Amino acid sequence: MTDQTSLSGEEIEALMGRGGSVSGRGGSPGEPRSFTFGSGNVPPSAALPALDRIHDRLARRLRDMFEPMIRVKPKVDAEPAVLRTYRDWQAEQPVFQGISLYSFAPLKGTLGISVPSAFVSRLVDAFYGGAGAGSAAEAKEFTPTEESLFSRLSDNLVAQFADYWRDLAPIQPQLRGRETNVALARVASGDEAVVVCRFTVTPPTGGPASIDILFPAAALRTVEAALAARNDEVCGKGAEWRAELGAAVGDVRIEARTVLARPELSISELVQLKVGDVIPVSIPASVPLLVEGRTVATGSIGEQDGKAALKIERIETRRNAA
Repeated sequence: MTDQTSLSGEEIEALMGRGGSVSGRGGSPGEPRSFTFGSGNVPPSAALPALDRIHDRLARRLRDMFEPMIRVKPKVDAEPAVLRTYRDWQAEQPVFQGISLYSFAPLKGTLGISVPSAFVSRLVDAFYGGAGAGSAAEAKEFTPTEESLFSRLSDNLVAQFADYWRDLAPIQPQLRGRETNVALARVASGDEAVVVCRFTVTPPTGGPASIDILFPAAALRTVEAALAARNDEVCGKGAEWRAELGAAVGDVRIEARTVLARPELSISELVQLKVGDVIPVSIPASVPLLVEGRTVATGSIGEQDGKAALKIERIETRRNAA
């Protein structure tokens, strides 16, 4: 036991409600401060590069998903995932757009899919035989046809998203609702950090459109260990990954050629060539083996199994290859 108290007399008085004040860090004395979990400055996540690679593969699948609607395969690019506050993301969005909200158990929170309203209009126009130009007038609500196509597009997109995430978590999306006003779509609280995954779709006509998939960063932290493990494998730390890469590269076909002779002719000799002319050439003792214009080896010309052959006598080092 000790006589020394851990709190000062003023602090004890304040806690007992007898006056005094307790000063908190970063606030006025005695004034409580609100705090939202997941808010504040968002540190960059080391798992995002692995997430980007998953979405690069997903972008290729989305080309096939859009083809029946646009009647040709569009270009689909996955932009790097970023961490932002939900309020900042909302501030950049137009008031009217299509937003579908899903739960995605076992991860907590809400997953949102945002599709520009103008792009939905263009998809409907292309689907029914138009050029995909959409309506020139600024709409304030979806037509029944646009709403139906937007619902189908969102459901197909979230299904593809869950399929590519199945190795990280067995996501089971369930529709919570759809909104056309960004202010009413609540994916997270205003100061909460969200992961924004953007896919840019570029049809043959009409210019690109951006589709956002976003969800709370807290959900990403649930699978961050699995993403970090994937990142290690891609960086070359996985023996299985290296073996697969080596096997894939080993099957790539390249063109190799050798040059036996390079006779020189004057322009006058060249223009006077005719059938039956003989151009003397001398084959050197050593000829190069060329790949993409670079000498990778040298050897001598011979014969094997009745065919002309090159016997490798020297392998060029990378520094000497030219």
